[in-house]
Amino acid sequence: DKELAMQVFECEQEINKLHIEVDELCIRLLALRQPIAADLRLITAAMKINSELERIGDQSVNISENTAIYLEHPPLKPLIDIPRMVEITKEMVIDSITAFVKEDVRLARSVLKRDDDVDNLNHQIFRELLTYMLSDATAIHRALCLILISRNIERIADHATNICEDVVFMTLGKDIRHHMEKQ
Repeated sequence: DKELAMQVFECEQEINKLHIEVDELCIRLLALRQPIAADLRLITAAMKINSELERIGDQSVNISENTAIYLEHPPLKPLIDIPRMVEITKEMVIDSITAFVKEDVRLARSVLKRDDDVDNLNHQIFRELLTYMLSDATAIHRALCLILISRNIERIADHATNICEDVVFMTLGKDIRHHMEKQ
């Protein structure tokens, strides 16, 4: 749907403007208020989360563009796993923002646990589409579009986990990035 793709692009432009405004506000707060401890963690987390949300907007544009290209051709296969990925990822993003607003570490940790589900679906989709490409060269273009869509959805889930890592740091002062154990 070209109209929907244009709406995604327009929303992303608004997200970019808000990204700059929030960063400028946070920088002003840092300069004028010189926050310490919890206030400093809140402002730095807000800046980092702001960037994660902007990247989610970028990934959404990529999904929209690849979907528009994919829809120009007959469907390659029924889509089952991608809608499941979208649903899990959408819930992760909503919950990550809620965890930030409510400073809810338990909710943030539950989002972190769901990232593996999205990663597994992404790998499963890649393997399945690779078999389509190997068996039928005419399927390569459509399969690549779906692989890119899947990969961008997976990246959005990663951004949601990054937000939740920032929530844990902001709330507890504990940095859990790059750790195998995020619980």
